[in-house]
Amino acid sequence: MKNIGRFPSLRMRRNRKADWIRRLVSEHNLSANDLILPLFVKEGIKKKENIDSMPNVFRYSIDELARVVERACKLGIPLIALFPYTDQKKKDPKGKEAVNKNNLICKALRYLKKEFKNDIGIMCDVALDPYTNHGHDGIIKDNKIDNDLTIEILIKQSLLQAEMKCDIIAPSDMMDGRIGKIRTALDSKGFKDTQLVSYAVKYASNFYGPFRDAVGSKKKLKGDKKTYQMDFRNTNEALREVALDVNEGADIVMVKPGLPYLDIIRVVKDNFKLPVFSYQVSGEYALIKNGIKKGIISEEAILESLISLKRSGSNAIVSYFSIDVANQLK
Repeated sequence: MKNIGRFPSLRMRRNRKADWIRRLVSEHNLSANDLILPLFVKEGIKKKENIDSMPNVFRYSIDELARVVERACKLGIPLIALFPYTDQKKKDPKGKEAVNKNNLICKALRYLKKEFKNDIGIMCDVALDPYTNHGHDGIIKDNKIDNDLTIEILIKQSLLQAEMKCDIIAPSDMMDGRIGKIRTALDSKGFKDTQLVSYAVKYASNFYGPFRDAVGSKKKLKGDKKTYQMDFRNTNEALREVALDVNEGADIVMVKPGLPYLDIIRVVKDNFKLPVFSYQVSGEYALIKNGIKKGIISEEAILESLISLKRSGSNAIVSYFSIDVANQLK
């Protein structure tokens, strides 16, 4: 930077002297339009169930879910993301419940689309971990996750969700080649306008524990997911993953987790100039929430954390704080 001036003729604090000037010159701002609300669905009627590891986050029966979605609509949140808490009796090694037309996600899609039509978008996860009795995102064969066998089920799962009028299909499984296969299948069945958000950059992170608790896979998981989710030591690998998925037809890419990977969000944004979503995952949420509860940090840390994700290049953020923040912004 050249010729930026010198003290005392230049005083940087002039542009910070009052709230009005700080707002006037702010470079990055947050609105409800930047928020994606994740929601957990469970069987039953009039159910609202606590999740011990995620304070103030709940599993909802579909009727109760609708109340939350209505609130999100009124706050201007443009998109929700649905995740199922599948009955343990319906889980098996191949995750067959994922392709059941009457599974939780399909029932929720039918209900919400009837109630809200296009007032709010719905994104659905494509992966097998909520449906398998071993907690993995794919089919195990010879003690390994079989990439190609898994893709065959993911295609069926994607087509089923599209049939139920899901707006955005979001494969989070990290199987190689699944975006191209799913895009081809969707197009061939007339779902050319159904969007694909690829979890192109999903790290084998230590921040997923509360989420796995929320969908009921934590105690089921055998081993880890390091053979298919990314090594958190790698950056260039993330760029390769994004390049492959964009070439295969991804409309938007997701970086997950969020805060520990701000550098990855920035490098993806700078290199590909496409919409990038980030996921402020359950472990990040729990850390911030518990820090506030114990008085270690203030509630303003929530907004600071989300602005940092915007600043790094996120077009939108999946966050369990979405309702609270949208209320605050309103």
